[in-house]
Amino acid sequence: ECAQKRLRLINDLRDALPQNQFQVYYQPIVTMATGGIAKAEALLRWKHPVHGMISPAEFIGVAEESGLIHDIGNWVFREVAEQVKHWRELYNADLQISVNKSPVQFLSDHSESAAWIDYLNRLGLSGRSLVLEITEGVLMDARIEIISQLRKYHDIGMQISLDDFGTGYSSLSYLKKFDIDYLKIDQSFVKNLTPGSDDMALCEAMIVMAHKLGIRVVAEGVETEGQRALLAAAGCDFAQGYLFSRPLPATEFA
Repeated sequence: ECAQKRLRLINDLRDALPQNQFQVYYQPIVTMATGGIAKAEALLRWKHPVHGMISPAEFIGVAEESGLIHDIGNWVFREVAEQVKHWRELYNADLQISVNKSPVQFLSDHSESAAWIDYLNRLGLSGRSLVLEITEGVLMDARIEIISQLRKYHDIGMQISLDDFGTGYSSLSYLKKFDIDYLKIDQSFVKNLTPGSDDMALCEAMIVMAHKLGIRVVAEGVETEGQRALLAAAGCDFAQGYLFSRPLPATEFA
């Protein structure tokens, strides 16, 4: 039953790209000090013709295992690059959009990073317009080809953001070794934030540590004014979550 369901999902995923079933949604990342929006995270959505919206939690793993993540990831990258170019011209010349890149994508041939950089050059876009969001899994697999790809992105000005910080096993030494620009505090720490709680102490410690290393901090999953106020008081740089906005299609985000 489970295996059949997975096969069906893979077959449906194969059709999703040519049939334009994917959409990129954008969730604003708010600057704590001003309340302004200078960044956003691009998030993939799949509108299945029969089953409606399918959550990334259900299909990203399958896309990675089946290798379909490469074509999907490349499509997302191109969509986001074109979108950020448009919005930078219209609204904010410094707007940055974060794109998630799966560990599997890093382990493919290196032509992918070269193709991404080439695409930005063709659009006349600065690398500063995009942030690469990676997970701790990418850093833990510290093989030379991953390091060299991250350096290539960094060399064109693209910044690197470490997602879900505090939930995995990444050692602090990675943060310096890989030139991480942003740490994202996982929402599991933000969810139960109250003054004096363990989660509060952990958030404060992560923020202080990051700042000492020259890294800026984004809190994920901010849903209440209380959480926002506590994080702002702790010196958190940016926040993202339903308090500000859920992820939106490009037209609504604009």
